[in-house]
Amino acid sequence: DADQAALAEGARATAKVGVVGSGTMATGIIEVFAKAGYEVVSVTRGVEKSAAVCEAVKTSLNKGVVRGKLSEEERDGALGRITWSATLDHLADVDLVVEAVVEELSVKKALFASLDEICKPGVVLATTTSSLPVIEMAMATQRPADVVGLHFFNPAPIMQLVEVVRTIRTAPETVATARAVCAALGKTSVVCGDRSGFVVNALLFPYLNDAVKMLEASYSTTDDIDHAMKLGCGYPMGPFELLDVVGLDVALAIQRELYLELREPGFAPAPLLEHLVTAGYLGRKTGRGFRDHTHR
Repeated sequence: DADQAALAEGARATAKVGVVGSGTMATGIIEVFAKAGYEVVSVTRGVEKSAAVCEAVKTSLNKGVVRGKLSEEERDGALGRITWSATLDHLADVDLVVEAVVEELSVKKALFASLDEICKPGVVLATTTSSLPVIEMAMATQRPADVVGLHFFNPAPIMQLVEVVRTIRTAPETVATARAVCAALGKTSVVCGDRSGFVVNALLFPYLNDAVKMLEASYSTTDDIDHAMKLGCGYPMGPFELLDVVGLDVALAIQRELYLELREPGFAPAPLLEHLVTAGYLGRKTGRGFRDHTHR
């Protein structure tokens, strides 16, 4: 039994969870925890943001009811488990905090320093960062052993994967607790070290970059490369299809992060990717990326 195994590894019991942030990631994570039966304290900066997150969660849960994914009772139960707050002091009695604020190190470090003051001992402090070093946030606290990365994929209610990121200072019990929580959410967790890109992006983005270089060299076409990877590797989307969905600006930022940290010459962003971003061709969101999406 997974629960027994987790407890044997020293996982701590988790009943009440704090989620800090007001973006799509925070909203999705609040919904996931509330649906799984956890008491959730949602903390945002200000009452207006709190109301907006509350509306977003309600809308998403209602969609679930309409689609037959959950009953009205389950929806009401989930909403009843969420407390909406605009002050971090309401995290004094939670067992786990999930930070999902803006991807800026200074902001995250300040938040972790505050959490260190407010939260009771033994609380797991998790960051959802996808690009920043988790150790930086851990060292902003007096309890780096309790800090771990919990990288949910967007949209959190649908995506099955969570990357659990352990730093040099993360305690085994912290990792065990994070994994037990992921299992309770019905998610699959993978554990990795605190390095740029974690598992998924560290493998995915060099491949996407290579596809752009292949196109740049006129070696093949966007359609043929996409067909080759879908039919030859069973990937759900070809590289250019995926880049247009992710956003070329987002892909470029991740590619730069990997290159800056790992200094692998092959990780340097392909010039064509840079040019398209400079030209404002960012993918589906702007109507044009590697393909024109305006007439589809």
